[in-house]
Amino acid sequence: MIKYFLKKMRTSRYVQDERGLSLVEMAVLFPVLLSMMMAVYDLGQGIVVNQKTIAASQVIADLITRPETVDTATIADIVNAGELALAPYSTTAFGYDIASVIFDEDADPVVLWRVTENMDSSDSAIDSTFGLGEEGEGVVVVSVTYEYIPYFSSFIIDRFDMTERAFLRGRKSAIITCTDCP
Repeated sequence: MIKYFLKKMRTSRYVQDERGLSLVEMAVLFPVLLSMMMAVYDLGQGIVVNQKTIAASQVIADLITRPETVDTATIADIVNAGELALAPYSTTAFGYDIASVIFDEDADPVVLWRVTENMDSSDSAIDSTFGLGEEGEGVVVVSVTYEYIPYFSSFIIDRFDMTERAFLRGRKSAIITCTDCP
């Protein structure tokens, strides 16, 4: 009965012929390979965005430590330069925390000024500067966050939160001061 049914169907030649096996293999493997390709794409984009996040933190830290004194307008320009490091990706998910730290007589870090936008202040970054300087020395701590949302895999992992930190000393002075920072 089954043989009669298969003979009458047009697909019977695929069942009787070994070449029909490739059709079945393709039907099984194609969705798996397509899923893997989309996952690799998202992973690759995530790696690129992470490298750009690292570059953004380094650009901001490098530019902020060049002058002896900065103001909020200069900081805004420097942050724009850091955002350009993320091009062509959107900067709506970009946040930064810039802090100038001086070490007191016990070599403990004290925040001179801090500018934070689109993220929480990173107190753990300040805490990690313990032991990095002597009394009167300083360091600038730049923390950057970026929220990457995968294009294809967002139903599995809704986002990747990337955080990078950069620690630099002033080039012309021990500390970087800000004239109008809070």
